Amino acid sequence: MYLKQIEAKNFRLLYDVRLLLENRTTVIVGRNNSGKTSLTEVMKRLLSDASPSFSLEDFSFCCYDQFWDSHLRKSKGEDEDEIRKILPVIEVRLRFSYEKDENIGLLSELIVDLDPECTEALAIARYALKDGKLLELFGDFAGTDDDARPDFFRLLRDRIPALYEATFVAVDPNDATNEKVIERSTLRKLCLGGFIGAQRGLDDSSQKERVVIGKVLENLFSTAKSNADDAGSHAIAEDLEVAVQSIQNKIGADFNEKLNRLLPALSLFGYPGLNNSKLLTETILDVGKLLTNHTKVRYTGSDGIHLPEAYNGLGTRNIILILLQLREFFKLYLAMEPRPSVHLVFVEEPEVHLHPQMQEVFIRKIADIASAFREEAGEPWPVQFVVSTHSSHVANEAHFETIRYFLASTDHSGAISTKVKDLRKGLAGKPEPDRSFLHQYMTLTRCDLFFADNAVLVEGTTERLLLPRIIRMLDRDQAEGKKLGSRYLSVVEVGGAYAHIFFDLVNFLELRTLVITDLDSVKANGAGKFVACQVSQGQKTSNACLKAWYGNKDITPADLLAADDAAKTKGQLRLTFQCPEAETGPCGRSFEDAFMLANPELFPLPGPSDDEKETQAWEKARDEKKSAFALQHALSESDWNIPRYIRCGLTWLAEGDLPPVPAPPDDAGAAA
Repeated sequence: MYLKQIEAKNFRLLYDVRLLLENRTTVIVGRNNSGKTSLTEVMKRLLSDASPSFSLEDFSFCCYDQFWDSHLRKSKGEDEDEIRKILPVIEVRLRFSYEKDENIGLLSELIVDLDPECTEALAIARYALKDGKLLELFGDFAGTDDDARPDFFRLLRDRIPALYEATFVAVDPNDATNEKVIERSTLRKLCLGGFIGAQRGLDDSSQKERVVIGKVLENLFSTAKSNADDAGSHAIAEDLEVAVQSIQNKIGADFNEKLNRLLPALSLFGYPGLNNSKLLTETILDVGKLLTNHTKVRYTGSDGIHLPEAYNGLGTRNIILILLQLREFFKLYLAMEPRPSVHLVFVEEPEVHLHPQMQEVFIRKIADIASAFREEAGEPWPVQFVVSTHSSHVANEAHFETIRYFLASTDHSGAISTKVKDLRKGLAGKPEPDRSFLHQYMTLTRCDLFFADNAVLVEGTTERLLLPRIIRMLDRDQAEGKKLGSRYLSVVEVGGAYAHIFFDLVNFLELRTLVITDLDSVKANGAGKFVACQVSQGQKTSNACLKAWYGNKDITPADLLAADDAAKTKGQLRLTFQCPEAETGPCGRSFEDAFMLANPELFPLPGPSDDEKETQAWEKARDEKKSAFALQHALSESDWNIPRYIRCGLTWLAEGDLPPVPAPPDDAGAAA
C-alpha cells in the first residue's frame, strides 16, 4: 500500500496540479518560485499542523477572477447553488493504491466503493465556504467595476478565515457522487506526515545549535518513553529518568540544608511566624527540557578537550540533523497504535551545506537508511520520501522515472501557476538506449537543465569555452530585458552525434533551447567512403543532428544553406549551423574555419576567390588544436567578430519569453 497520487487545486502556485508519487522516493526539481514549497506547505497543513487554516493569500492568483465573477453574479441575483459552483475552493486529493490480497487496516475507512476489482481509495480535503454563508461573504459590497476590486479583495481577506472551513471526505474513485464524511484524525492516522524543512537553523547565528539538535533528542526521548513496545529505547528512557531523579534528590537535600542556614537572617523580619509555613525548596528536573536546553553535541578532540558543535562544518551538522530527524520519524511511527499505513516524509533541499559527492550519496542512500532502520527494529516502515532540490548533483543521481519537474507558467493575465511534468511519462516513447544515455550523460556532466531558464546545446569544447565571452560581447548591444548574461543559462556540450537525443527532453521541459552544431560537409572519395571536405564541394553531411532534424540522411550542404529560419525552428527549439558571413561569400565547415572567415583581420586569407578563401580557412583550421584555439580567443583582450550563425542563434534565444517573475503583492496580499 502506498500514496499513489496527490492532486492540489487553488493553493498558491498549485492552481491545478497532479503529482504521481513513486512508492519509495520521488525527487522534485525546478527553478525558484516553481511551486515546490507550495506542495510541502499544503501537505504539512493537512498532515502535521494542529488544525488546517488558510487565508485569502493562500488562494492561487489564477482563481481571483472566480471570486470576482461570483460577486458579480451574486449582485445580479443569480441562484446561490450556481454561484457556489464557481466559488474557489482549495482542494487536495490523496489517492492511495493497495493490493487485492493486502491487509488494508485503517484504509478501510476510506473505501466506499463496492467494486471488487478497484484497488484505489480516495480522500479529499476541501477548504470551502460554509453552507448558508454566501450572503455574509459578499455582504453589502456594491462595487461592480474593476476599480472596486482592491476593496473587494480586502473585504474577502478579512472574511474568509471566519466563513470558510476545512472538510474531509472519502470518495468512490469511480463515482464522484458516492462519498462519505470522515474526520481529519482518520486521515492523519492513515497517512502520517514528516517534514524536514530547508530552514534548519544550523547557519543562523541567532539560533543556538544546541536547541536545533537538542529538540530532536527531546522528541526521540519522549517517543521512547511513551512506547513500551520498543523495549530497547524504552529501557534507555527509563534509565535516563532514574539517573536524573537521583541528581534531583541530591540537589533537593543539599539545597534545603543551605537554605536552612539563611532562616535565622529571615527571622529578623518575623519569618516564619506562627501563621507561616516552613520554607522548603523542591528542584524538579525535566529530562526532555534538559535534552533541549542543556545538551550540546561535541566532537572528539585531544587531551580531554572536546570541540563544540559549531566548530564542525555545516555540512556534517546538516547530515547529522537530517539522520536524527529521520530516526525520530521512524520511532514516532513505531510508537503509534494503530500504526499508519503510509508515512510520507518531505525533505527540502538536503544539499544545503553538503559537498557535491555527499549530495549524490544522500539521494542514493536515503532508501537504504529506511531499510537499515527496519532491519534494526525488525519492524516494517511504509515510508515514502518526497525530496525537493535545487541541486543538479541530486537530480542527476536520481533516475528519470523518479523525477517530477515543476515548471512555473503564466496565464493571459500574468498570474503564475505550476505545471508538474512527470519524466516517467514524458520520456515513455524514447527507446531505452537513448534513455540510458541521457541519464548517464547528465550524471557525468552534472547537467543543470532542470534549473535553467534557457539552454544551449553546443558541438564541442571550442564553442563551450568561447560562449561566455561571446555572450558578454553580444549583451553590449542588447536591451536590459534581453541580456543572456542575466539569465540562468545551461550550456551542454553534446556533439553533433548526440544533440538530437536531447530534443525530446528539452521539449518536454518546455525549455527554450538553441542547438549550435556544424555543417560537417563530406564527399565521396571514390573508394566507397565519404570524407571531410569544404562546404562548396560537399555532397552530404555527416552530422547526425542535422539528419535527424530534417529527417533526411542524404540532405546536402546546399539544401542546408538554403533553409530559412522557419525550417530551423521547431517550437522551443532552434537549430543554427555555419553560414556565409555575406550572402554569397565562403562558408565554414566547423567553428574554427567559420571564425577565421568572420575575422579576416586576425586571419588574412589571400584568396582571391571565395572558393579559395574557403579552402584556405578549412586547411588552416585542420591544423588548430581546438582547446588552445578557444582559450586563445576567449582570453584575448581585443574584440573579434562573432560568427554570423552563432550571433543569429543567440539573438533568437535572447528574444524569447523571459521566465515568469512573481508580480509584486497588491493591497490584498500575494500568493506565494
